[in-house]
Amino acid sequence: MTANPVRLQAIAAVEAHVPPPISFDPGEEPGEIFGSNVFSLTVMQKRLPKTVYKSVVQTIEKSAPLDPDVADAVASAMKDWALEKGATHYAHVFYPLTGLTAEKHDSFLDPVGDGTAFASFSGKTLVQGEPDASSFPNGGLRNTFEARGYTGWDVMSPAYVLENPNGNTLCIPTIFISMTGEALDHKTPVLRSQQAMSVHAKRVLELFGHTDPDNVVAYCGPEQEYFLIDSHFFLSRPDLLNAGRTLFGAKPPKGQEFDDHYFGAIPARVLGFMMDTERELFKLGIPAKTRHNEVAPGQFEIAPMFERANEASDHQQLLMTTFKAVAKKHGMECLFHEKPFDGVNGSGKHVNFSLGNSELGSLLVPGDNPHDNAQFLVFCAAVVRAVHKYGGLLRASVASASNDHRLGANEAPPAIISIFLGDQLADVFDQIAKGGATHSKEKGTLMIGVDTLPNLTKDPGDRNRTSPFAFTGNRFEFRAPGSNQTVAGPMVMINTIMAEALDYCATALETAVADGTDFNEAVQTLLAEIVANHGAVIFNGNGYSDEWPIEAEQRGLKNLRTTVDALPELITPGAIELFSTYGVFNEGEAHSRFEIGCEQYILAVAVEANLTLEIGTTTVLPAALRYQTELALNVKALADAGLTPDKTALETVSTLVASLTSGLTALKGAIAHEHPEDPLETAAYFRDSVLPAMAEVRAAADELEGLVADDLWPLPTYQEMLYIL
Repeated sequence: MTANPVRLQAIAAVEAHVPPPISFDPGEEPGEIFGSNVFSLTVMQKRLPKTVYKSVVQTIEKSAPLDPDVADAVASAMKDWALEKGATHYAHVFYPLTGLTAEKHDSFLDPVGDGTAFASFSGKTLVQGEPDASSFPNGGLRNTFEARGYTGWDVMSPAYVLENPNGNTLCIPTIFISMTGEALDHKTPVLRSQQAMSVHAKRVLELFGHTDPDNVVAYCGPEQEYFLIDSHFFLSRPDLLNAGRTLFGAKPPKGQEFDDHYFGAIPARVLGFMMDTERELFKLGIPAKTRHNEVAPGQFEIAPMFERANEASDHQQLLMTTFKAVAKKHGMECLFHEKPFDGVNGSGKHVNFSLGNSELGSLLVPGDNPHDNAQFLVFCAAVVRAVHKYGGLLRASVASASNDHRLGANEAPPAIISIFLGDQLADVFDQIAKGGATHSKEKGTLMIGVDTLPNLTKDPGDRNRTSPFAFTGNRFEFRAPGSNQTVAGPMVMINTIMAEALDYCATALETAVADGTDFNEAVQTLLAEIVANHGAVIFNGNGYSDEWPIEAEQRGLKNLRTTVDALPELITPGAIELFSTYGVFNEGEAHSRFEIGCEQYILAVAVEANLTLEIGTTTVLPAALRYQTELALNVKALADAGLTPDKTALETVSTLVASLTSGLTALKGAIAHEHPEDPLETAAYFRDSVLPAMAEVRAAADELEGLVADDLWPLPTYQEMLYIL
């Protein structure tokens, strides 16, 4: 092989990789370790006085207010349990608006006057902490010099012990708020929005005859896509190291066009990583269920089972942290960027959403005859109204510089938010619009034509992978969230818009019944009205087609193509009123999310632009110039020998070098250009001026990669990173 020595060294190191020792007993039963590091209800039942345990259960299962008197008893039991697990410190874990996890570790040990120490952990310490809030993004909610912030125990998300070779830590999921009580995190709005949704969902259930129903909660089952590459390649790519995606890289001769990686046999090294991560996830009570190869080479997916939204959000953050740590142990890097490699499939985090409670189960199960299931139809119609009326907010909840590279491409839904219901439900709602539903399309049977195989049941409707918000049989799947994002943002929006829609439905039905209208007639009228006013959002066709954006515009659906287009949706008068009415954000909190969204976008693109300039100037251009010099010397040598040299290669490379040089100069100017003061205008400048300048540099560099002698090209290539593992 004639590759660059640095790349050859990386390849040799990959080939010489020795897997880490097996970290588990092959005879170990997964069920035995599931939740073993979680301070679960089962653990609490064994360790807490009966009255204290019942009080905690009421809070967790029934959303009853937390009794402050139980905190000391819980803290004492939690401390003893954690010490037995080898924990030396405890940490309030919270989720600031960076989108990452934050924690401050404190020792259990307190000194005593006689020179000894004893372990202590009080109820007050469990319930409330005080980390410094000054350096986290706050979008104008706090001045830099105002440092005080508070964490508060979320009893509904269980504490756990996080193991580390250097010591174990008791981790307590918490909210994070300012001294004025404003949310500085992602968890607080999730809890607020879930509470608001529950209030109005219960009103609807009571109208259907359910006396004093349990609180309704949102359930979330997020699918997580990711890439794995060897650490030697990762550390040789400054763009991956600093930005999470490749800013240079020509497409490999073979990409994903054969679809041979999708659901293929999992490579042994990757399977070892998966088994290791799953064991860690099981110990932490994270219900990992499915694993498989994804579409792109080097891409994979894990999918957990449904959990309450706040717990699912916490577990997602913990899952990503665990994946990163275990990947390093296996000599790999786990990439969560939505588009780490240009030209191949990007990664999403599909949020499967449902709502219900332990008493009634999921409220989005249609049953065998959806046309007769009025309760389901009302909740489903509420989803239709919510997504149609507030599609812009759903789009804003998944807006980021990294997700912009993915949305609208063939591996993700378009930026136009629509709903797919499937043939059966679409037919039922069509009947409702025409006066009343009388039948439902039945399940069919797949005749395979092989006597030894049983006939398979066929669902009454197919699935649509191009839809951003699709009904999939007993839930809705929001496919737009990006792989690097917290699911808290989308769940806040879904809960909030569902609160408004269910409030609307409950009020309409209560008013009609109070006026003497028959309840069934009132339901029919409500459903017909929602279909008439909001049915434009229902689209069962191909979201990738060229015709869809035109049709969507005619339907009045927004096409918010980029983050810069989407973020203003957070601060429209309608959005501010919605958030305020349901107690999710006050006006300042809503504006803070907008400000932070703009700031994060600007920072992300600025980092990428500076990296493009640096790598292009110090790595790509020198390699191209060396090759240009070699070609020029060859041409001269042939001419000196009296031969007629072919100057085509030299002219081509020289032209591209000139393009690269001028592109780098233009990019440098775009970065240095004075930016507007308004954050949205600045973000628009980076989108419209800086990103195109980066693209010009990359276009020349990627073309040069296909021409420059392989022993001169310094950066690991796509072919190496995606296929050598």
